Amino acid sequence: MYVPANMKMESTENTHAFIDEFGFGLIVSSDLSATHLPFILNKEQGENGVLYSHFARANPQWKALDGKDVLIVFNGPHAYISPSWYARSPAVPTWNYAAVHVYGRVEMLGAEHALEVVELAVNKYEPSLLVERNILTDDFRDKLLAGIVAFSVNISKVEAKLKLGQHREYEDQKGVAEGLERAGDHDSLGLLNYMRAKNIGIGGD
Repeated sequence: MYVPANMKMESTENTHAFIDEFGFGLIVSSDLSATHLPFILNKEQGENGVLYSHFARANPQWKALDGKDVLIVFNGPHAYISPSWYARSPAVPTWNYAAVHVYGRVEMLGAEHALEVVELAVNKYEPSLLVERNILTDDFRDKLLAGIVAFSVNISKVEAKLKLGQHREYEDQKGVAEGLERAGDHDSLGLLNYMRAKNIGIGGD
């Protein structure tokens, strides 16, 4: 991913936080097969962290991945930016977004680890399901486990980009923030909230 110096997401802490927040990624293998999957990050393992997820056993992509390098793309908020929102012209339309590209090597995990990987995800998104077993019963869970294949990705490299208009002048940034608010759609407001949370590209000090 092309990342200009002024759009680089700094620090491993920030990229890890991004993956934690936007953990639904796209794993791409060398034959350009791709699958959308939820990933759980263990920040303490490896030099750059380790990701965990699972494929449906019926998905053929996993069969050739053990020991292979992959790309995993995590997308954050994004939205169209109109040139009419800038204080200065001429200008062109663009797109503001945040994204993290992770590179690493896959290790397919044995069936004995499948439950651990599934419970990592459940514990993150709905931990009560691990306690109240009337919905995700042990019998039902065990039947589902037979249909998945768990794996990990040891992260070797991360490319992280914040293209949020931070290179524009104050008046242009302010116009973009106002334009996103006026647009009012889900993507525009999601991007605006993210920019405000990071205090980037909104004309602040």
